[in-house]
Amino acid sequence: MKEYILKILRWAVKELSILTLKKYRPTIVGVTGSVGKTSTKLAIAAVLGDERSVRYSRENFNNELGLPLVILGSYGKISGTLFWLKVIFNSIKNLFKRVEYPEILILEYGVDRPGDMKYLLSIAKPNIGVITAIGETPAHVEYFDGPEAVAREKGRLVESLLSMGHAILNGDDKVVMELKERTRGRLITFGFEKGASVRVANFESKEQFGIPVGISFKLEYGGSFVPVKLNGIFGKHQAYASAAAACVGLSFGMNLHNIAEGLAKNYKPAEHRMSVVTGINNSVVLDDSYNANPLSMKMGLDSLNSIPGKRKIAVLGDMLEIGKYAMDEHKKIGAIAGNFVDILFTVGSRSQFIAEGAKAVGMAKKNIFSFGDVDEAIEEVKKNIRKGDTILVKGSHSMNLEKLVDEIKLPLPEKQK
Repeated sequence: MKEYILKILRWAVKELSILTLKKYRPTIVGVTGSVGKTSTKLAIAAVLGDERSVRYSRENFNNELGLPLVILGSYGKISGTLFWLKVIFNSIKNLFKRVEYPEILILEYGVDRPGDMKYLLSIAKPNIGVITAIGETPAHVEYFDGPEAVAREKGRLVESLLSMGHAILNGDDKVVMELKERTRGRLITFGFEKGASVRVANFESKEQFGIPVGISFKLEYGGSFVPVKLNGIFGKHQAYASAAAACVGLSFGMNLHNIAEGLAKNYKPAEHRMSVVTGINNSVVLDDSYNANPLSMKMGLDSLNSIPGKRKIAVLGDMLEIGKYAMDEHKKIGAIAGNFVDILFTVGSRSQFIAEGAKAVGMAKKNIFSFGDVDEAIEEVKKNIRKGDTILVKGSHSMNLEKLVDEIKLPLPEKQK
């Protein structure tokens, strides 16, 4: 799309979004962070959806064009000029006649470069702001002066809140908690550590016949607690998403019982985000192939390490957009994997440093395989999978590791497709 057309389009959807919000005045829940934005957004929708009229996008619509599309209610498949003309026409029409509009918008605020958050906030300022996790080496740090600059940009979300708003922060993330002084909103924290407003306790990975089937934990708040069971998903980051969603539910006056019920009944994670699928040769695949950065990669490996399996296999791709930190961060991931993984596959030029990190902690060279791209890796991975193996697949989106997942998972029966 030519630059001048893109500028006109940006201006059009921005102005239409602002006018739409002024007319319908929904409550806006804004979600940002380097890890877990989409999962948290979906968990919030699961909690609120039974009691309120809610709109959100299951897609990753979190930038200068995507966020307005959610506001305007046109977040389907984007397909050229005709799509955008329909968006603009329908949005103008909805300004002149009153249509049914959701009571709550759950918006994901993506930050790739300096100024992104400021631009998105110029379209829609939230009533409730959620920051999931940032970590010491956040995603997209390559385009900033450093990790602190990334945190400052994301922190604009809670900085924009009015005094009657709610700032919901990850109490276990030191970088996130440093932002608490920048908000006028009422502070609610979530996490595993003591002191969090909503605390995750008794976290367990559930299994049947040696196969992981989901997670269970308790949510504690104000001296009360409720059990939560989530099937078909895995990892502590899903518990973090659930706890953040519980904070949002509490800010709307919901009780813990209804929050837990909504999560158990309605929460389904986005595709390729730590989904548990059955693999070839009676193996188990942890499909976390959607994206990766240092923090999410550590979480993924922690999940792999915590569950049963005769052998643990990790297929790890490059972590992109971390700039000068790339070599050290990939080596750190390799050191973690090398301490417990039985077979390690790396995909991409940067992930060769993962292999180096694994060798440095004593992992045998014969158990490490490195490939330039996913197509090169597929057959070797398939050849090495045995009955009872548990395989983690994770890497940045452009590494296309979902292609490998499709090759090593069993197809769904026709009636489930």
